[in-house]
Amino acid sequence: MGYRVLNERDAKWQPRKGLEGPFFYPSGAVAYYDPREGKYWDPQTDFYLSNEEAQALQNQVFDKLRG
Repeated sequence: MGYRVLNERDAKWQPRKGLEGPFFYPSGAVAYYDPREGKYWDPQTDFYLSNEEAQALQNQVFDKLRG
């Protein structure tokens, strides 16, 4: 299995206690996963993403990999 670096990572996005990530997306978005809530959290807005918003971010990764 391999990996691909999608974006240059900004030093301000560091691991946070109790959250998984940060996860970087092709659009430049960053999200953390909160296992207690079962949702992704957007540190730029300080809101949890809806399931649809999180799915759209994940689809960006798959679209990027497909070409």
